[in-house]
Amino acid sequence: MLPPMSVFAQVQRLTPAQRHVFLAAFLGWTLDSLDFFLLIFCVRAIASEFRTQPSAVMGAVFLTQAFRPVGALLFGMLADRYGRRPVLMANIIGFSIIELACAFAPSLHVLLALRALFGIAMGGEWGVGAALAFETLPADGRGTFSGILQEGYAVGSILASAAFGLLFAGFHWHGVSIPGIGWRGLFILGATPALLAFYMQARVAESPVWLAGARKRMARAAVDARPAWPQQLAHFLPTFLFLVVLMTAFMSFSHGTQDVYPTFLAVQAKLSPETIGLIGVLYGIGSIAGGIVFGALSETWGRRRAIVTAALLAIPVIPLYAYGHSAVTLGVGAVLMQFMVQGAWGVVPAYLTELSPAPVRATAPGLAYQLGALITSWNGKGQALAAERWGNYPAVLAITVAVVALTLAGLAALGREARGSEMTEA
Repeated sequence: MLPPMSVFAQVQRLTPAQRHVFLAAFLGWTLDSLDFFLLIFCVRAIASEFRTQPSAVMGAVFLTQAFRPVGALLFGMLADRYGRRPVLMANIIGFSIIELACAFAPSLHVLLALRALFGIAMGGEWGVGAALAFETLPADGRGTFSGILQEGYAVGSILASAAFGLLFAGFHWHGVSIPGIGWRGLFILGATPALLAFYMQARVAESPVWLAGARKRMARAAVDARPAWPQQLAHFLPTFLFLVVLMTAFMSFSHGTQDVYPTFLAVQAKLSPETIGLIGVLYGIGSIAGGIVFGALSETWGRRRAIVTAALLAIPVIPLYAYGHSAVTLGVGAVLMQFMVQGAWGVVPAYLTELSPAPVRATAPGLAYQLGALITSWNGKGQALAAERWGNYPAVLAITVAVVALTLAGLAALGREARGSEMTEA
């Protein structure tokens, strides 16, 4: 395992241009995650305003998940053709505008339609950002960078947790009462990621691998040579199909442990918004630590072994995570669970990009990622419906973790190792 100082050393050895690219990719995924989790934390409040059940509002999560593959394909193809940087900028501006529109939704039906559009924008960000980052960063230490990059998702959940805990219902500070802004105000706050586009315009350079590939494509066109990529993609198809199945298990692992958890804490554990927000911040920190630790371990263990270990270690945490009898025990269980869940996820950005050929490196990883999201898009709504029918959130959460962790570990063990493979324009 890499010690903490080696993680900092890996970051410090990056050139200024590489740091700007990595920061942009990290912030893009962080702010995308922020906007997604703001909805997760506001499910109960939205259901109350529109006079419906939480499971009906979870349909918005389903639609977001279901339309993410459309965005992965659309934005990924654009990025493979026109470059990673401009498409990523357009993507970030797009999901920020849609998030702002959600704040003014007059009905649940309008909100559901807007979250479907948000899913298209959200689906494009991950694959394009990962391609830009890993085509720019050095191959040595890619697992460490992968762990940090993926935990932008956890940082986004922390920001959403903190915003919900502090701003949703308001708070008291030095005897002064600060009024809450409600779920609509939180969605307005969620539109701020659009500002990242200005930073990218000023500081972030295009992927050197994509630029080299563009020059070769122009040279081929000048001599009317047949491109080699169709044959490459035909060879890649079995790997791509395996990645879709693997990402289905990964999506079930993360969304199955996260999406209904705040609702469980509010409805069955009967915790306050402030306590739920605090637990969300704490398990977000645990997520970041897990992603960095297992990402670094994957540099020495290999990607597959790191995934399998993290997945299996989630199972012993189930009693604390689902059946804790106090806010403290539930909080400890949530932190340990997300340490393992996001530990496995920390390997994903590097693993998927290492296995994908350059002509579709912005499309294939993101599409596999989001097709997994599509297949599991009913996860949150299904869990909520089952919990409402049985009146037993802990059992639903426990069964989900046990089944999915074993499935993920088995699939990862069957996969191909590609640690440290070169990313060129070929």
